[in-house]
Amino acid sequence: MHHTVFDTPVIKPFMKMVSRSILKIIGWKTVDKSEDRKRCVVIAAPHTSNWDFPLFLIVAFALDMKAYWLGKHTLFKWPFGGFFRWLGGIPVDRTKKTNVVQQCVNHFNAATDLVIVNAPEGTRSKVYEWKTGFYYIATGANVPIALGFLDYKKKEGGIAGLFQPTGDIDSDMKIIKTFYANIVGKNTKQFVR
Repeated sequence: MHHTVFDTPVIKPFMKMVSRSILKIIGWKTVDKSEDRKRCVVIAAPHTSNWDFPLFLIVAFALDMKAYWLGKHTLFKWPFGGFFRWLGGIPVDRTKKTNVVQQCVNHFNAATDLVIVNAPEGTRSKVYEWKTGFYYIATGANVPIALGFLDYKKKEGGIAGLFQPTGDIDSDMKIIKTFYANIVGKNTKQFVR
């Protein structure tokens, strides 16, 4: 995988310190109930606001988590494309039939440590069904799913634990969605539980 801000020697410890300070100032706490999150797919939910991304980065730095994230390919055009890649972005072109799941599985197969963050809602707009790519990436790479969250009501963000998918997507999605039923996004009307 490509070099990111999370690998940059001077910036990484500085951003970790700044992130922890920002969270303290705004009254947020981090949660990390994962035993080993060196290889996992992180669910980023709820995703209801443009504020979710910068807050996610702050939480990731505070937790000392090197994370790559999947984003709409249009974010990666000039002049900001290089910057978003440096922030850990992996462009996804949803207008073409590219096998993003298999590409991510291949990345996992080639790496000893890899965390890929995916927003199953796929957009900040209201959706009624989650995209299941995160699930198929995890099962294809045989890695756990980390229950990542930003709870604006409790002012908490982080990883609530790891879930090992069984291959029974219907049963597993019920368990996963049960966890998110009590999580409150910034724009509550946008998050369908």
